[in-house]
Amino acid sequence: MRLWPSSLFGRLALLLVGVLALAIATTIFLFRQDRAALLLRQFGETKIVQLESIREALEALPADRPDDLERLARRHAVRIMPADVRDPAGFTSRGWRASGGGRRAAGDAPRSDRESRSRAGDSTDTGVRDTDSATDERDARLAALIDALTQLESRFTEALGAGVELRVQPRSRTLWVRLPVAATAYWVGFPLPARPGESEPSRALIISGALALALIVVAFLFARYLAAPLRGLEAAVARVGRGETVQPLPESGPSEIAAVNRGFNAMLANLRQIERDRAVLLAGISHDLRTPLARLRLGVELSSTDASLRQGMVGDIEEMDRVIGQFLDFARGDDAATVSTSDLDALAKSVADRYASNGRDVRFVAGGIPPFAMRATAITRLLTNLVDNALAYGAPPVEIRTSTARDTAVVEVMDRGPGIAVDDVERLKQPFTRATDSRARDDGAPGAGLGLAIVDRIARLHGGRFDLVPRDGGGTIARISLPTVASS
Repeated sequence: MRLWPSSLFGRLALLLVGVLALAIATTIFLFRQDRAALLLRQFGETKIVQLESIREALEALPADRPDDLERLARRHAVRIMPADVRDPAGFTSRGWRASGGGRRAAGDAPRSDRESRSRAGDSTDTGVRDTDSATDERDARLAALIDALTQLESRFTEALGAGVELRVQPRSRTLWVRLPVAATAYWVGFPLPARPGESEPSRALIISGALALALIVVAFLFARYLAAPLRGLEAAVARVGRGETVQPLPESGPSEIAAVNRGFNAMLANLRQIERDRAVLLAGISHDLRTPLARLRLGVELSSTDASLRQGMVGDIEEMDRVIGQFLDFARGDDAATVSTSDLDALAKSVADRYASNGRDVRFVAGGIPPFAMRATAITRLLTNLVDNALAYGAPPVEIRTSTARDTAVVEVMDRGPGIAVDDVERLKQPFTRATDSRARDDGAPGAGLGLAIVDRIARLHGGRFDLVPRDGGGTIARISLPTVASS
């Protein structure tokens, strides 16, 4: 599967989506890092205030009053025990420290409650146990824990004075702080909150996901907006290549696109001017030649020249007049012709009947095509040119057949001539292109090379297509496909 798109739109959309995805991922990463640092700082500052309050209360307590110590521990929701009684086990900023043993701390639950809490804590074990050794510092989570302890211990020492020490029991999720009080010291145990990242706020994730989706949609639409002028230019170039009429492109938008569109519009104007000049030239020459040809024919008809010689001269003049007629048809153009709903079967039948009445073997087979919008005069000219071409370069019988296929009307003009080489099909649709010797006129006249070019232009003018295909049994099929439903 090809991952890198071939279109400019696809590449632009992929680039924007990739950049946005990278930016969002970086933002989330920085957010999590900053959030962890802020939570650690907030936790430390809160505990410092609480420890200062506890130290003041401990300094005011009389010695050897366990009940007062219990009440103080419950009031602050902590655990308190004298440092000379027992050192709690846990991780320090320098590694694992074992417990020193001793009696229960103030604020501790009874043994049965501790066992229940311990069993409950087992289900949320973080993977760092109170019995782990210092070699577990290689674990990433343990390294982060010790780094956080180092920061907290530095801040606590700065705020509470020397002698402060921190120990963490990950399994019971307890932070122990050694708090110097006058001439003695106490261990104060705080419950630890969830680590940043363990329970990422769902609202933040939902907002981040919605923002990412919105940005991707905006990037997609923006890429389509940027690529739209290029798609319009591509379609216009293709239509010009097919000889269709194209409206000038808008010269607005990004400066580069506007410059390209201006160049295209200038080229289009030049092509139209060349087409108009050629049409005027052909029309002028053709019109000027017809008058002396008419006089020549009249003179030949009235002369006393030998009948066979006179007949040959008349044939030459008629051929010259036919060529001039093709020049006029090609120069005239049909763009401005009136479009009306017409019956294609009726037009084809009238063309076939006209040739049959002149003794030519031309037949018509109706396909029952419903009337549709067309330029009737141009379609009649198209059919006439195809029949003339079939009679001149092919062989009778010539058959005109109509049919329908979905929203398309198909008309075929078939002959029994020598056929057309596949390599010559597209070449013969070009103006002033003549057939090869394998498909020459019976009378040897070269022709003007405009008959099929006129047919191709009229077919494209109606949004259809013109094809030349071989016929079974010998001959050629000239097939015209015309849409019966106007395109929007």
